[in-house]
Amino acid sequence: MNQGAKAFGTADNGDGTYSNPVLRADWSDPDAVRVGDDFYLVASSFHRVPGLPVLRSRDLVNWTIIGHALPRLEPEGAFREPRRGCGVWAPAIRHHAGRFWIFYPDPDRGVSVVTAADPAGPWSSPRLLKSGRGLIDPCPLWDEDGSAYLVHAWAKSRAGFNNRLTCHRMNSDATALLDDGRDIVDGGALPGYRTLEGPKCYRRDGWYWIFAPAGGVRDGWQSVFRSRDVFGPYEERIVLEQGDTDVNGPHQGAWVTAAGGRDWFLHFQDRDAFGRVVHLQPMRWDSDGWPVIGEPPGRPVATHAKPDVASDQAPTAPAAGDDFPGGEPGLQWAWAANPEPEWREPGPGGALRLACAPTDTGDLRRLPNLLEQRLPAERFRAVTTVRLAGAAAGARAGLTVLGDSYAWIGLERTPGGAALVHRRAEAGGTEREAADATAVELGEDGTTATVAIGVELDGDGRCRFLAGAAGEPPRPLGPPFEATAAQWVGAALGLFAAAAPDAAGGAAEFGPVRITP
Repeated sequence: MNQGAKAFGTADNGDGTYSNPVLRADWSDPDAVRVGDDFYLVASSFHRVPGLPVLRSRDLVNWTIIGHALPRLEPEGAFREPRRGCGVWAPAIRHHAGRFWIFYPDPDRGVSVVTAADPAGPWSSPRLLKSGRGLIDPCPLWDEDGSAYLVHAWAKSRAGFNNRLTCHRMNSDATALLDDGRDIVDGGALPGYRTLEGPKCYRRDGWYWIFAPAGGVRDGWQSVFRSRDVFGPYEERIVLEQGDTDVNGPHQGAWVTAAGGRDWFLHFQDRDAFGRVVHLQPMRWDSDGWPVIGEPPGRPVATHAKPDVASDQAPTAPAAGDDFPGGEPGLQWAWAANPEPEWREPGPGGALRLACAPTDTGDLRRLPNLLEQRLPAERFRAVTTVRLAGAAAGARAGLTVLGDSYAWIGLERTPGGAALVHRRAEAGGTEREAADATAVELGEDGTTATVAIGVELDGDGRCRFLAGAAGEPPRPLGPPFEATAAQWVGAALGLFAAAAPDAAGGAAEFGPVRITP
């Protein structure tokens, strides 16, 4: 491996150390498992389709996306339109009986299970294990004696209560629960506890262990509970909190053990518009048998020696930029709702061709055919090109940074021609012009000139949108825009094409998306 290499977005310092976060994008609510020399991580995907992303690493520092466990969200009809903040919440991944298992919640429907022999897929169709509103953060445990259990938390927004963990007996193939369940940890009985959630269950040295955060994602902490009996009573200890570091609310993640026997803990930190980024902490056990995470007395580390693993891995990070080989978007992209086949058209290699689908909304937050990805880092520049072909008046296409508020830059077909436009919408507001429109050349065949568009983000989430003629460096256009988070997710970088409600035909061709620091 070239120790001097520094891939965009990687946490690998190239000298045997890493710097947190190890995943700088919104890989929310991570859980992970090691199988052989490989680590596999899953994360919440909420409304995005495909859902349940699966990432792989050899060293817990350098990660790549290998697939998704949910090609579409179910029930189909419920996700024809964007349902931001709904869908797939915090999952758990395990390897048992030669298969991979992901347990995930939809807080409006219940807990479901998918399985696969290969974590890259294909995965089985979802099977509903427990129905009900407010069931979140499920985690299975297969015990040494062959018995199996399911532990989950509760969402107050749906169930009317939270701050407690419930355990069920489960059959070994996770097709049925064997009892009505009972509460095993009540956060209300613990001084200072609120929003106890995100349980991850393990067995070690004769103890049942539950790693669970409390206190909320912005200001909370990570606790660990242990008992000699799966149903309790449980002892409790806070093992990771912010202290004097800049890592707010460090919690909810996964305990994994490397092949050499060293223990590690993955967790997230909420960074507003950039979402919930993932940190890696060293972990050891004290003389009383409790885990010590990070630096004593349980503080997140900023930099640390990489895990000592048998397999070396070149510095890398999940894909962000895209050359669209074969006209296909890469695994980093997802739709805002269950996609229709006609949203994307065959196009030349190196170009993504999106159909200008008719819509009755002028609000990108409600547009189902928005193709989006997580903001790839806290500082980056994204640039692409776009042109409209065969589109009627009212069609538009462009690049957006979208959360509760959004801004976009791109092309619009007008009754008299075409224009480069830059618009923005505040949270709860409608679109308004962010800069004067500029006429764009329109050919006799109705195809616009190709323009370069892009955006630059700084570490505080301020965006400067960019535009220029194709082949020239794009320049800033309009005032800065402040990116904002959406419900439970960070802002997204998106591409879209849309037409007026009564229009048909036309498409937008996007060139390669280049993302650089």
